Amino acid sequence: MTKPTLKPAIANFSSGPCAKRPGWTAKSLESALTGRSHRSKEGKARLKLAIDKTRAILGIPMDYRIGIMPASDTGAFEAAMWSMLGARGIDVLAWEAFGKGWATDVLKELKLKDVREIEAAYGALPDLSTVDFSRDVVFTWNGTTSGVRVPDGDWIPATRQGLTFVDATSAAFAQAIDWAKCDVTTYSWQKAVGGEAQHGVIVLSPRAAERLSTYNPPWPLPKIFRMAKGGKLIEGIFEGETINTPSMLCVEDYLDALTWADGLGGQTALITRADANAAAIRAWVAKSSWVADLAINPATVSNTSVCLKFKDPAVTALSVDGQAAVSKKLCALLESEKVAYDIGHYRDAPPGLRIWAGSTVETSDIEALLPWLDWAYAQCTAAGDREQAAARP
Repeated sequence: MTKPTLKPAIANFSSGPCAKRPGWTAKSLESALTGRSHRSKEGKARLKLAIDKTRAILGIPMDYRIGIMPASDTGAFEAAMWSMLGARGIDVLAWEAFGKGWATDVLKELKLKDVREIEAAYGALPDLSTVDFSRDVVFTWNGTTSGVRVPDGDWIPATRQGLTFVDATSAAFAQAIDWAKCDVTTYSWQKAVGGEAQHGVIVLSPRAAERLSTYNPPWPLPKIFRMAKGGKLIEGIFEGETINTPSMLCVEDYLDALTWADGLGGQTALITRADANAAAIRAWVAKSSWVADLAINPATVSNTSVCLKFKDPAVTALSVDGQAAVSKKLCALLESEKVAYDIGHYRDAPPGLRIWAGSTVETSDIEALLPWLDWAYAQCTAAGDREQAAARP
């Protein structure tokens, strides 16, 4: 096929760290409080501003606490699990890499006994009707590595006895989070709005705050996980006094992203942008002869981490390693043409592509990318045909 001529203006489609906001330059960080203590009056004010802007844009209830945590979403979620799990039995939902990772931590690191792991293969959701909400429930709102998300929060009862632990790292700022159904929610701003990495955010409902202040886990708790002391929450964490030293450059970058989001119209505008990006990919996939959504149920397809699998029989007949080789070759060709960076499938997921469609990506760049995907696939498979022909006696 004819090689396209129009290229995306920004070729960054990585699922984390994801693309910076449109128009971002390093000048956006000029106001960063570098060389100053994060515990100074000014430092704490910048951290508190990040918390307040987060609450306003995401519509987080005023009686929920918001804290900035070390070590990205992983650090925030681990802090929650190590600090609060064990008070009840646990249902862990796992349908992609990160959910499976949380299940591993609960079973093999915390070594908790009363655990049910409710699994599904890549592309599907577990049977949500089997979840027991008299227990604590651990799940990812959006499966970053599978492109499968929960459709809403309707399956979670308002009268639950256990707490819900929600990894929302690729859902925040792009999907409507039902805060009334979430007790512990975490995300990293490097996935959500393209902020520089290192830091995670934790959001606690009043019920989660009560658990945190009244439950003492029977294992040693690392300092960077400690959010309570002497039966009381360390309230400073939720007012901008972080557990360890944050990067004020990263904080400034997050504030820049929040200001941009606010100027667009807040969360509603961000969701609209992500939906438009995902819709452009969906329309292309519907006509494609070689890829399909990894997600089986259209109601669960992600609008951020769009995961695609091969459907061309010439490729699906190959081994998993063979399919992965096709994906690697395709992605390398796209990178060499400077039209798409970092869109290969997650290492544990079925071979294919993963395209970030979140709100920091322009729909025009998605639309410019799609013809290149067809062209690159045609080049890769044609090269494969030639190699096979040359190998024949």
